[in-house]
Amino acid sequence: MQKAVIIYSTTDGQTKRICEFLMQKLEKKMKIDVFSIDEIDKTELKFYDKIIVGASIRYGKHSPKLFKFVEENIDVLKAKFAAFFTVNVVARKEGKNTPDTNPYMKKFLQLSIWQPNLLGVFAGKIDYPSYKFTDKHMIRLIMYITKGPTDTSGSFEFTNWKSVEDFSDQILQN
Repeated sequence: MQKAVIIYSTTDGQTKRICEFLMQKLEKKMKIDVFSIDEIDKTELKFYDKIIVGASIRYGKHSPKLFKFVEENIDVLKAKFAAFFTVNVVARKEGKNTPDTNPYMKKFLQLSIWQPNLLGVFAGKIDYPSYKFTDKHMIRLIMYITKGPTDTSGSFEFTNWKSVEDFSDQILQN
């Protein structure tokens, strides 16, 4: 049975939720381990057949930890089947929800030395009540400018779970 690892970098937990969903879909056909990008130094990537990395966006950027992870593991990422997905609220918009059209995926591919075998883009979640004061109001301003939800008493999930399921099917086919 193939072994795969899912590694995530999350800001508010939605990327982790997406990884857990992927794990449930994939574990029917392969052995799956899931780690935070902060925990991954505890394992050896070379023992996995497939590597899946998911990362969230905050204020227009992926975490520097993501780029450090890629740099430190580029040889094994190139040697294995590797998938990458980004989670961002911009992807809630039609025309910004594919690897070819999402500005954060395009930016990642320009900045990264890694070119994954499979790419995915998923819309995230805005959870105003859980944010600290500054984040709440900065995100509200961004949402106002981009015509998104601005009610700070609400939580708004944009993840298309069918798209995540389709991504898991693509992983299984490779």
